Amino acid sequence: MSNNETIWFKDYALDYLEGLRNANMGVHVGIRFTEIGPNFLKASMPVDQRTTQPFGILHGGASCVLSETLGSVSAWMTIDPKAYRAVGIEINANHIRAVTQGNVIGTCTPLHVGKRTQVWQTDITEEATGKRVAVSRLTVAIIEQGTLSAQKAPVFVER
Repeated sequence: MSNNETIWFKDYALDYLEGLRNANMGVHVGIRFTEIGPNFLKASMPVDQRTTQPFGILHGGASCVLSETLGSVSAWMTIDPKAYRAVGIEINANHIRAVTQGNVIGTCTPLHVGKRTQVWQTDITEEATGKRVAVSRLTVAIIEQGTLSAQKAPVFVER
């Protein structure tokens, strides 16, 4: 891949991706997209009362929310959104190190980008130290618009 080649379907900007945060899980836990690279997407998430478990450390489910958000958006960025949707079908995570404050950074990269399935890995690090907190893998199905059982019409993400 040369420096000006990307895996994305079109040229996306951070402010456009921030518009995806309206009224969904990402905004509730404070996820903010921070960088789009040629083959990666980064976001930050605070470690605070919204994202910690009862013992004061980053909740494993919050790490999965960060991973699923990054992986789903990354998959969506590789497809024609007028024809297809990206939906998560499996996620796993290994929680490596506890974090009690500050922010974590998720960096999402593709392991496989196929026509019908994609696999995305998110490495989560503590912002202050750069130490790995968790690693997660999300498998995504690429389906045609209108194929979800509750979906009556195509869904388009517009800002």
